[in-house]
Amino acid sequence: MRLVLRIGGSVIASPVNPSLINSYVELLKQLNAQEHEIVVVVGGGALAREFIKIAKDLGLQEREQDEMAIAVSRLFAMLFLKKLGDLGCDSVPLTVENAVECLNKGEVVVMGGLKPGMTTDTVASLVAEKASADLLIKATDQEGVYNKDPRKHKDAVKLEHLKLKELSSVLAENKHKAGIHQIIDPEAVKILQRQKIKVIVLNGFKPENALLAVKDRRVGTLID
Repeated sequence: MRLVLRIGGSVIASPVNPSLINSYVELLKQLNAQEHEIVVVVGGGALAREFIKIAKDLGLQEREQDEMAIAVSRLFAMLFLKKLGDLGCDSVPLTVENAVECLNKGEVVVMGGLKPGMTTDTVASLVAEKASADLLIKATDQEGVYNKDPRKHKDAVKLEHLKLKELSSVLAENKHKAGIHQIIDPEAVKILQRQKIKVIVLNGFKPENALLAVKDRRVGTLID
Protein backbone atom coordinates (compact mmCIF):
# COMPACT_ATOMS: atom_id res chain seq x y z
CA MET A 1 0.00 0.00 0.00
CA ARG A 2 1.16 3.53 -0.76
CA LEU A 3 0.35 5.58 2.30
CA VAL A 4 0.57 9.23 3.37
CA LEU A 5 0.60 9.66 7.15
CA ARG A 6 -0.06 13.20 8.31
CA ILE A 7 0.94 13.55 11.99
CA GLY A 8 -0.44 16.69 13.57
CA GLY A 9 1.85 19.00 15.50
CA SER A 10 -0.87 18.94 18.16
CA VAL A 11 0.06 15.28 18.70
CA ILE A 12 3.86 15.15 18.74
CA ALA A 13 4.79 18.79 19.31
CA SER A 14 2.34 20.38 21.77
CA PRO A 15 4.35 19.89 23.96
CA VAL A 16 7.20 18.05 22.21
CA ASN A 17 6.80 14.32 22.95
CA PRO A 18 10.04 12.37 22.26
CA SER A 19 8.48 9.11 23.49
CA LEU A 20 5.63 9.39 21.00
CA ILE A 21 8.03 10.31 18.19
CA ASN A 22 9.99 7.13 19.04
CA SER A 23 6.75 5.10 18.90
CA TYR A 24 5.95 6.51 15.46
CA VAL A 25 9.45 5.72 14.21
CA GLU A 26 8.96 2.10 15.33
CA LEU A 27 5.58 2.06 13.54
CA LEU A 28 7.24 3.34 10.35
CA LYS A 29 9.88 0.62 10.56
CA GLN A 30 7.13 -1.97 10.98
CA LEU A 31 5.14 -0.65 8.00
CA ASN A 32 8.30 -0.50 5.90
CA ALA A 33 9.10 -4.13 6.78
CA GLN A 34 5.60 -5.03 5.57
CA GLU A 35 6.52 -3.40 2.23
CA HIS A 36 4.20 -0.43 2.55
CA GLU A 37 5.45 2.75 0.87
CA ILE A 38 5.19 5.68 3.27
CA VAL A 39 5.29 9.45 3.20
CA VAL A 40 5.02 11.17 6.59
CA VAL A 41 4.11 14.85 6.83
CA VAL A 42 4.57 16.41 10.27
CA GLY A 43 3.29 19.69 11.65
CA GLY A 44 5.04 22.10 13.99
CA GLY A 45 2.27 22.37 16.59
CA ALA A 46 2.48 24.77 19.51
CA LEU A 47 6.13 25.57 18.81
CA ALA A 48 5.29 26.66 15.25
CA ARG A 49 2.44 28.83 16.55
CA GLU A 50 4.80 30.34 19.10
CA PHE A 51 7.15 31.38 16.30
CA ILE A 52 4.20 32.73 14.29
CA LYS A 53 3.32 34.93 17.29
CA ILE A 54 6.94 36.08 17.70
CA ALA A 55 7.12 36.96 14.00
CA LYS A 56 3.80 38.81 14.27
CA ASP A 57 4.98 40.73 17.35
CA LEU A 58 8.08 41.71 15.38
CA GLY A 59 5.83 43.19 12.72
CA LEU A 60 6.52 40.53 10.09
CA GLN A 61 3.93 39.83 7.41
CA GLU A 62 1.78 36.67 7.27
CA ARG A 63 4.01 35.13 4.59
CA GLU A 64 7.01 35.51 6.89
CA GLN A 65 5.03 34.15 9.83
CA ASP A 66 4.25 31.09 7.71
CA GLU A 67 7.95 30.68 6.89
CA MET A 68 8.73 30.40 10.62
CA ALA A 69 6.12 27.64 11.04
CA ILE A 70 7.50 25.77 8.01
CA ALA A 71 11.03 25.86 9.46
CA VAL A 72 9.77 24.38 12.75
CA SER A 73 7.87 21.57 10.99
CA ARG A 74 11.02 20.68 9.04
CA LEU A 75 12.98 20.42 12.29
CA PHE A 76 10.53 17.78 13.51
CA ALA A 77 10.80 15.96 10.17
CA MET A 78 14.57 15.95 10.57
CA LEU A 79 14.25 14.33 14.02
CA PHE A 80 12.23 11.49 12.44
CA LEU A 81 14.76 11.00 9.64
CA LYS A 82 17.70 10.91 12.07
CA LYS A 83 15.93 8.19 14.05
CA LEU A 84 15.01 6.22 10.91
CA GLY A 85 18.62 6.16 9.71
CA ASP A 86 19.16 4.31 6.41
CA LEU A 87 15.42 3.62 5.97
CA GLY A 88 14.65 7.29 5.43
CA CYS A 89 15.49 9.90 2.78
CA ASP A 90 18.90 11.55 2.96
CA SER A 91 17.24 14.85 3.81
CA VAL A 92 13.86 16.49 4.37
CA PRO A 93 12.21 16.94 0.93
CA LEU A 94 11.58 20.57 0.02
CA THR A 95 9.16 19.89 -2.86
CA VAL A 96 6.41 17.39 -3.66
CA GLU A 97 8.58 16.12 -6.52
CA ASN A 98 11.52 15.51 -4.14
CA ALA A 99 9.21 13.52 -1.88
CA VAL A 100 7.87 11.29 -4.68
CA GLU A 101 11.38 10.73 -6.03
CA CYS A 102 12.53 9.54 -2.60
CA LEU A 103 9.41 7.37 -2.24
CA ASN A 104 10.07 5.73 -5.60
CA LYS A 105 13.51 4.69 -4.33
CA GLY A 106 11.82 2.68 -1.58
CA GLU A 107 12.79 5.07 1.19
CA VAL A 108 10.54 6.36 3.97
CA VAL A 109 9.80 10.03 3.32
CA VAL A 110 9.41 12.48 6.22
CA MET A 111 8.72 16.12 5.47
CA GLY A 112 7.24 19.28 6.94
CA GLY A 113 5.80 22.36 5.29
CA LEU A 114 6.69 23.54 1.78
CA LYS A 115 5.76 27.16 1.20
CA PRO A 116 3.81 30.06 2.75
CA GLY A 117 0.05 29.89 2.37
CA MET A 118 0.12 26.09 2.37
CA THR A 119 -0.49 24.05 5.52
CA THR A 120 0.97 20.60 6.15
CA ASP A 121 -2.52 19.20 5.48
CA THR A 122 -2.30 20.62 1.97
CA VAL A 123 1.25 19.26 1.59
CA ALA A 124 0.01 15.78 2.58
CA SER A 125 -2.88 16.02 0.11
CA LEU A 126 -0.62 17.18 -2.75
CA VAL A 127 1.85 14.36 -2.07
CA ALA A 128 -1.02 11.85 -1.93
CA GLU A 129 -2.21 13.18 -5.29
CA LYS A 130 1.22 13.15 -6.97
CA ALA A 131 2.18 9.73 -5.57
CA SER A 132 -1.23 8.17 -6.32
CA ALA A 133 -1.52 7.13 -2.67
CA ASP A 134 -4.08 4.51 -1.65
CA LEU A 135 -4.79 6.15 1.69
CA LEU A 136 -4.17 9.35 3.64
CA ILE A 137 -4.21 8.99 7.43
CA LYS A 138 -4.57 12.14 9.52
CA ALA A 139 -3.32 11.49 13.08
CA THR A 140 -4.78 14.27 15.18
CA ASP A 141 -5.61 15.26 18.77
CA GLN A 142 -9.22 14.09 18.43
CA GLU A 143 -10.85 10.69 17.96
CA GLY A 144 -12.01 11.62 14.47
CA VAL A 145 -14.24 14.17 12.76
CA TYR A 146 -17.14 15.57 14.80
CA ASN A 147 -20.34 17.31 13.75
CA LYS A 148 -19.01 20.38 15.64
CA ASP A 149 -15.86 21.30 17.56
CA PRO A 150 -15.71 18.95 20.60
CA ARG A 151 -13.40 21.39 22.38
CA LYS A 152 -16.20 23.95 22.43
CA HIS A 153 -19.32 21.77 22.47
CA LYS A 154 -19.84 18.98 24.98
CA ASP A 155 -22.66 17.51 22.89
CA ALA A 156 -20.44 17.11 19.79
CA VAL A 157 -20.87 13.71 18.13
CA LYS A 158 -18.09 11.79 16.41
CA LEU A 159 -18.92 10.81 12.83
CA GLU A 160 -18.03 7.25 11.83
CA HIS A 161 -18.23 7.91 8.10
CA LEU A 162 -18.31 10.98 5.89
CA LYS A 163 -18.45 11.51 2.16
CA LEU A 164 -15.70 13.76 0.77
CA LYS A 165 -18.35 16.12 -0.58
CA GLU A 166 -19.76 16.55 2.96
CA LEU A 167 -16.42 17.47 4.54
CA SER A 168 -16.60 21.24 4.01
CA SER A 169 -19.89 21.40 5.93
CA VAL A 170 -18.29 20.29 9.23
CA LEU A 171 -15.27 22.63 9.07
CA ALA A 172 -15.13 26.01 10.79
CA GLU A 173 -12.65 27.81 8.51
CA ASN A 174 -13.03 28.07 4.76
CA LYS A 175 -9.73 29.74 3.84
CA HIS A 176 -6.08 29.52 4.85
CA LYS A 177 -4.51 31.67 7.55
CA ALA A 178 -1.16 31.29 9.35
CA GLY A 179 -1.39 28.79 12.20
CA ILE A 180 -4.84 27.50 11.20
CA HIS A 181 -5.91 24.69 13.54
CA GLN A 182 -8.77 22.42 12.54
CA ILE A 183 -9.20 18.77 11.56
CA ILE A 184 -8.41 19.27 7.84
CA ASP A 185 -7.63 22.64 6.32
CA PRO A 186 -9.88 23.99 3.52
CA GLU A 187 -7.30 23.89 0.73
CA ALA A 188 -6.52 20.24 1.49
CA VAL A 189 -10.23 19.42 1.36
CA LYS A 190 -10.41 20.74 -2.24
CA ILE A 191 -7.54 18.47 -3.33
CA LEU A 192 -8.98 15.43 -1.56
CA GLN A 193 -12.36 16.01 -3.18
CA ARG A 194 -10.80 16.55 -6.60
CA GLN A 195 -8.72 13.37 -6.48
CA LYS A 196 -11.23 11.28 -4.46
CA ILE A 197 -8.49 10.27 -2.00
CA LYS A 198 -9.59 7.97 0.82
CA VAL A 199 -8.91 9.54 4.23
CA ILE A 200 -9.04 8.25 7.79
CA VAL A 201 -8.92 10.78 10.64
CA LEU A 202 -7.95 9.21 13.97
CA ASN A 203 -6.48 9.73 17.43
CA GLY A 204 -2.75 10.21 16.87
CA PHE A 205 -1.76 9.75 20.51
CA LYS A 206 -2.12 6.01 19.84
CA PRO A 207 0.23 5.17 16.91
CA GLU A 208 -1.27 1.68 16.78
CA ASN A 209 -4.44 3.32 15.39
CA ALA A 210 -2.55 3.99 12.15
CA LEU A 211 -1.67 0.30 11.95
CA LEU A 212 -5.35 -0.60 12.39
CA ALA A 213 -6.29 1.83 9.61
CA VAL A 214 -3.76 0.26 7.23
CA LYS A 215 -5.25 -3.15 8.03
CA ASP A 216 -8.70 -1.74 7.15
CA ARG A 217 -9.96 -2.06 10.72
CA ARG A 218 -12.63 0.34 11.96
CA VAL A 219 -10.95 3.30 13.66
CA GLY A 220 -11.53 7.06 13.71
CA THR A 221 -13.62 8.60 10.91
CA LEU A 222 -13.54 7.23 7.37
CA ILE A 223 -13.90 9.83 4.62
CA ASP A 224 -14.35 8.62 1.05
